Amino acid sequence: MSGSADSSDSARLSRAALSHAKYFAVEFDPATLEIVMLDQRKLPTQIVYYRYRKPDEVVVAIRDMVVRGAPAIGIAAAYGLALLAFSERGDAKSYLVSNGVASRILNAARPTAVNLAWAIARMGRRAAEVAHDAPELRAQRMLAEAEAIHREDVLACKAMGALGAERVPEGATILTHCNAGALATGGYGTALGVIRAAHAQGKNIRVLADETRPYLQGARLTAWELHQDGIPVEVITDSMAAHFFQRGEIGFCVVGSDRIAANGDVANKIGTYGVAVLASFHGVPFTVAAPWSTVDLACPSGLEIPIEQRSRDEVARIGDQIVVADGIGCRHPAFDVTPARLVTEVFTERGAFKPAQGGKPADLLPPVGR
Repeated sequence: MSGSADSSDSARLSRAALSHAKYFAVEFDPATLEIVMLDQRKLPTQIVYYRYRKPDEVVVAIRDMVVRGAPAIGIAAAYGLALLAFSERGDAKSYLVSNGVASRILNAARPTAVNLAWAIARMGRRAAEVAHDAPELRAQRMLAEAEAIHREDVLACKAMGALGAERVPEGATILTHCNAGALATGGYGTALGVIRAAHAQGKNIRVLADETRPYLQGARLTAWELHQDGIPVEVITDSMAAHFFQRGEIGFCVVGSDRIAANGDVANKIGTYGVAVLASFHGVPFTVAAPWSTVDLACPSGLEIPIEQRSRDEVARIGDQIVVADGIGCRHPAFDVTPARLVTEVFTERGAFKPAQGGKPADLLPPVGR
């Protein structure tokens, strides 16, 4: 594993964390010019932060899921390109070539999460604007852009959390799938932001967290986050969700997203589509919380969303334990697509739209000419 380890209850930063959280997925330490990431593969048993000094180390961290969650991946990539600006001291032409190469490599690390491409494109536009600046000024301006992306994501999470919390019934049992909390974002969370806001409003909620096989983000991360914040949570295996829907225990569903197509189709962690089908059958609202950077208006529908295919070993093994014998094939699409007709409502920092009723992301765009 590249990067240096810092085993501690909280990473030592030279400034207050932009996430405003006691734990975080990714931060930048300006005193040491290092990106600091919590190794989410080790949770919940170990809290280990790694420090990265090179963009290619950030690529490995994204690909190997040290950091995961669409918004957090985008922020990590933005900081990676800021690191490049500090190390690339050449003229404008050589800097832009280096930035372009690093951008392409970062973009290929996790293809489904559109936030990654969005953040890289935004950093690329900024790179073109500052390329002719003196190297030190150029680097500082690239860092400022990455920090702006980070701060904006935290504010977006809080805005969509407040909006989504209005829809959560008093005393509801909420089902969520995968992890869309502070560990998946710049801080606070998308789906867990809705849950946190509802809890803060005193709505007496409790949460059922799908374990989310095969990577167990729900069991390892979501349950850990909610427990840290004192929000009642129980973990269920993915196959148990239907049982609890049938018993009438689940009154609300909220998940995050890695990409939302122009027609309102939603890509999220594998298993989300099944939850949406169950929610529809049992008349339970199925909602999504995601920042606007997750919306891909250039993607017509979920059919065009690329689905990342991950390693057989992530299915065949749990840690060091082999659960599928060698020689037997395993398939691991990391995401699935929930059709818009099954999505009750999507919450963003720009407002909400209702795909099941024909609402589309474009409904939240300002009128032409304004």
